[in-house]
Amino acid sequence: MTEERVTAPAGRMAPREPGDADAAPEPVGPTAAELEDRWRRTAADLENLRKRCAREIGRERMAEREVVATAFLPVLDSIDRALTHAGSDPRSIVEGVRALREQALAVMTGLGYSREDETGVPFDPARHEVVGVVEAGGEKARPGWVAEVVRPGYGSGERQLRPAAVTVVRAPGG
Repeated sequence: MTEERVTAPAGRMAPREPGDADAAPEPVGPTAAELEDRWRRTAADLENLRKRCAREIGRERMAEREVVATAFLPVLDSIDRALTHAGSDPRSIVEGVRALREQALAVMTGLGYSREDETGVPFDPARHEVVGVVEAGGEKARPGWVAEVVRPGYGSGERQLRPAAVTVVRAPGG
């Protein structure tokens, strides 16, 4: 006769063989203490993982702040130069401000946030915020289209910092 080993789910006792009335049942699987130990170790591992992830996120945020600050350093340098030479020629201030604007726009574009300031395009609520409605004045003004950009937007799609504030052409009789 061959012996078969019978296993039971954790915490249950294996069935006894016939004739083993005096024998104590044999536990099958891990004991309650072993299961509790596993649970505590797993909980500790999870807590360590949470702490490690929080540290890594903090490091990544600091790294991204450094990237942005480094990108704006040339703009600050140009402001300093413009202020140093501002007294010599008032026109140089206007030229300096234009150059600063171009540098700042280049930084924003480099960070993935291009300027959105197009007129004569269909109004898109995902890209535009209506701040006014104007009457159609001319052949190029089409109802529901952007007539003027009051404040430009930056970014596009899911990476939008802010929508462009625009005026929209009203439909005739609307």
